[in-house]
Amino acid sequence: MESTSDPARREVTPLELFFDLVYVFAIGQLSHQLLAHPTWTGAAQTLVLYLAVYAAWAYTTWAVTLVPAEDPRTRRMLLAVMLAGLFMNAAIPRAFSDAGWLFAATFLLIHIGRTVWLLTVGLDAVNQEHFRRVLVWFVAAAPLWLTGAAVTGGARLAWWAAALLIELAGTWTAHPLPGRRLESRQVTFAGGHLLERGRLFVIIALGETVMTTGTALTAAPYEPMTLLTGSVALTGTVALFWLYFSRSERVVRHFQRTEDPMRAGRTGVISLMATVAGLIAAAVADERVIVHPVDHAGIVTNLLLFGGPALYLVPQVWHGATLFDDLLSSRLLALFALIVAGTVTPMAPAYLAAVVAAAIVVALAVFEARRPAGDARARPIPSGPQVADRNI
Repeated sequence: MESTSDPARREVTPLELFFDLVYVFAIGQLSHQLLAHPTWTGAAQTLVLYLAVYAAWAYTTWAVTLVPAEDPRTRRMLLAVMLAGLFMNAAIPRAFSDAGWLFAATFLLIHIGRTVWLLTVGLDAVNQEHFRRVLVWFVAAAPLWLTGAAVTGGARLAWWAAALLIELAGTWTAHPLPGRRLESRQVTFAGGHLLERGRLFVIIALGETVMTTGTALTAAPYEPMTLLTGSVALTGTVALFWLYFSRSERVVRHFQRTEDPMRAGRTGVISLMATVAGLIAAAVADERVIVHPVDHAGIVTNLLLFGGPALYLVPQVWHGATLFDDLLSSRLLALFALIVAGTVTPMAPAYLAAVVAAAIVVALAVFEARRPAGDARARPIPSGPQVADRNI
């Protein structure tokens, strides 16, 4: 198997970008799912579906980081996952009605099938052992997915949520089994490649935000309010783009010099999960405001308008604090401002709440554009048993 120790030599291939098109579709489906069901139950259903879709993408991306896409076996695996993923993502709008079996079956086919494939391609001993444990965790959650597909309504949501809790616990704890513990420092890993895949996935999510805004504008009346809300939505999206990518090079440098790229990759995948969820929420909020600009914002719209950018910023604050010992007070202040503004504006017109939310993220972007990013040294990863096998 080709060496993956030099991240600089592992470029993202056209096939990987082609594979991501299925998840462009998925993010659009999730946004429309939340728009169609703007309730607590609808939000919980969308979250469950999002976590499953994200897991399918993230674990497949991790697999391609281990076995490069130039390998013919990897190309075949990617195309197979792409086919199954197309049907899984097409089932999103009806996953809690008549398409539950299709969603669950294709998700399990991707998750379990890809892991079995990894065990056949000649990984190093550490990864081979790790993915045996991953397979045990996935198989343990499978009956909950199947039981959920067999029931309806709230019961399906409960079973699938329980399955995802098992899978999330496995991801956070590195899929432990009794008496079996591994050291992730022992393994070379193309962390730079994984990071670049994550950055491209953020571009996909930002693109869906722009597409959602554009779709809403095509259906809205051509009047000054539409011009205002559309401009506010795009301005906020541009600010979010800048806030993510203006300092992402610091994370790139950390990946290049860390002694434990697998652990860094794991934190990156987990933080990306929250980042993309925040963008989906922001996209839904923009469409709601464009369609109903003068209605009271209300609790739902405000949770999306202010909670989406807040969720987007939290992983960046976490990275700054844990990787660089650099807790940016400007971002903490922005998070506080989003919480306060979201609390006091439910009775304001939706367009005004949107202006306030966009003003906060734009002000943060402008302030940080004037503050040099610097080259803060990454916090050294501690040695000892606490770093044992923290990879996905």
